Amino acid sequence: MGKYFGTDGFRGEANVNLTADHAYRIGRFLGWHYRHEDGTERCKVVIGKDTRRSSYMFEYALAGGLTASGADVYLLHVTTTPSVSYVARTEDFDCGIMISASHNPYYDNGIKLLNSNGEKMDEETIRKVEDYLDGKVEEVPYAKGEDIGCTVDYAAGRNRYIGYLISLATRSYRDKKVGLDCANGSAWMIAKSVFDALGAKTYVINNRPDGLNINKGCGSTHIEGLQKYVVENGLDVGFAFDGDADRCLCVDEKGNLVDGDAIIYVCGCYLKENGELFGNKVVTTVMSNFGLYKALDKAGIAYEKTAVGDKYVYENMVNNGYRLGGEQSGHIIFKKYATTGDGILTAIKVMEVMLEKKMTLGELAEPFHVYPQVLKNVRVTDKAAVRQDADIQKAVDEVACALGDDGRILVRESGTEPVIRVMVEAGDLEVCHHYVDQIIRLIEEKHYTV
Repeated sequence: MGKYFGTDGFRGEANVNLTADHAYRIGRFLGWHYRHEDGTERCKVVIGKDTRRSSYMFEYALAGGLTASGADVYLLHVTTTPSVSYVARTEDFDCGIMISASHNPYYDNGIKLLNSNGEKMDEETIRKVEDYLDGKVEEVPYAKGEDIGCTVDYAAGRNRYIGYLISLATRSYRDKKVGLDCANGSAWMIAKSVFDALGAKTYVINNRPDGLNINKGCGSTHIEGLQKYVVENGLDVGFAFDGDADRCLCVDEKGNLVDGDAIIYVCGCYLKENGELFGNKVVTTVMSNFGLYKALDKAGIAYEKTAVGDKYVYENMVNNGYRLGGEQSGHIIFKKYATTGDGILTAIKVMEVMLEKKMTLGELAEPFHVYPQVLKNVRVTDKAAVRQDADIQKAVDEVACALGDDGRILVRESGTEPVIRVMVEAGDLEVCHHYVDQIIRLIEEKHYTV
């Protein structure tokens, strides 16, 4: 991770530690960088944004910087992160930019950079952007005359993405009652369009964004709203997205949560049954639940474990040719169809399993049993110092020893916030709380907390 860019872009509070000037300068550098690299044609960049109020400010700032450096900017307007990825990789774009802070509150925002394949930007280019932001390289020249770039309204790109999603469905959703929680974010129009076109009886909540209500008590980070809605309306299934719709969590017909781990299990078993699970493996992260591994073992499916972040999941999949991977949080990657997590695509693939197997989601997920897990976040002054503290390391090792083969402890740094995450899984919830609180007390006693 760099100084500004973490595992999921440059993220911060709008106009506090992520400002319009940052956006303008990122645009200035990228517009020059890609034209400078090629030298023959004008740089083309596609930009999307979510519904938070500051996204408009960052969109204009990025576009201003890019055009000032000679790039042409294609605006998808309010759309999802995976749609930007799709357009970047299927058309002749040098890179893509998504303006979103994903599941964070409205006052945060982020700038996600994607390469021409729709993948997260390589570390070398990110380092160059950061050096430019810090004034470590000389100022790039302004474009002049006919070399100045322009902006293009490119809603057509978003519509092509919708068409692509619709094309992936294997059956009609006729007579299926489907609930969608759009988190007042990027999916608020796209998701309903897809499910309506496929014939579902679509029920939508949290699809009235006002710039301030994105993720507020809704979406994949507040699944309880959709759980209640599915039960009250007798729906067959529900899908909840986050602010930029690269995540999806599911709710079965009884209102039970089917999280990212369970989705990997359901879809992994289906792919294996159809001979489409390359290497007989799925890719998970170290945060995946113990219950997933036990269920996969029983199903005869092997697995990889990566660091937390869909970036690392995707890198493992690319390096080894695997087709399915993801995170407990709902970032699921179907590599045959996308180069990033895609919440709406995930919903379509879950629907495929339900329809082809003629089973409810509850029946499909039934063999997967979640181990009790407690995860608490601690805001700290120095993440690295906490992780390197000998006393804390010793305490963590002692907990791991006490849990043995019946549980685990994980203490890690957040990739996007000044936060240490302490997680314990065990057969008993009280045991989880006891050990998590024990480690957090030690962090507090050593005066690392904010």
